[in-house]
Amino acid sequence: MTNKLLSTPLSSFFKFRRTLTSIPQRLSPHLKPQSSSPPFVPPYDIDNLCDGYPTSYYYSSLGSLRFCRKSLCSKPEEKFQITCWNCHDVPQSAPFLFCQSCRCVQPVDHSIDYFEIFGTEKKYDVEGINLEGKYKEWQKKLHPDLVHSKSQKEKDFAAEQSGRVIDAYRTLSKPLSRAIYMLKLEGVEIDEEQTISDPELLAEIMEIREEVEEATNSEALNHIRSQMQEKLQNWSNAFADAFERRDFEEAKNVIRRMRYYSRVIEEVVKKL
Repeated sequence: MTNKLLSTPLSSFFKFRRTLTSIPQRLSPHLKPQSSSPPFVPPYDIDNLCDGYPTSYYYSSLGSLRFCRKSLCSKPEEKFQITCWNCHDVPQSAPFLFCQSCRCVQPVDHSIDYFEIFGTEKKYDVEGINLEGKYKEWQKKLHPDLVHSKSQKEKDFAAEQSGRVIDAYRTLSKPLSRAIYMLKLEGVEIDEEQTISDPELLAEIMEIREEVEEATNSEALNHIRSQMQEKLQNWSNAFADAFERRDFEEAKNVIRRMRYYSRVIEEVVKKL
């Protein structure tokens, strides 16, 4: 019997298998899979099965012969609900930096970006958004001085959360840092060392810096600052346009120009 089976051509065996799978289920209950959800798959096709079924199915045929594939496809990603580390209550609002139920500061979640912290959509134009007001609201809940009598664990959370809110406020409140951050969210890094070789721009910046050094009163300095802020605004508009078009190379070039004008403004502020 064994020799006869071994000498049978494979084509005959596959023909026999196809015949078996075409028999109605009522006539061949032994061919049904142990789970009724997935369809029956012949063993020579089982490696190609990945239709979202659970990770393990067993197929039976020819009496005692069994075929098994332990990992047909990956399991769906499990979602875990965030709760307060102290009272285990579910957050009443997002972002979850502070628990309204037990008034405990939560650990930092770096998946929350700066725009989410301030409850605004991710856009470059923040005009009309009260960043300072929201910043003060957060500090009334997160400042380390407010948890001085609590556990060291929560003190550490407060220090980190408060510091991150400060960084978020400083980043979003300035055109240059906001532009750099928005590119970062898109996975685009800015080379801080790369400069611009535009001779016209460099000559302009040198001339302006000389004016700053020679300025003898606040009126002259404020005039220079006003001019630089206007130029910075123009390039900020250019960045917003490039970003909206997702022309990240142009956006990076604009940022390099913005950096020069921002530095002049900083020099003026220091001298004032």
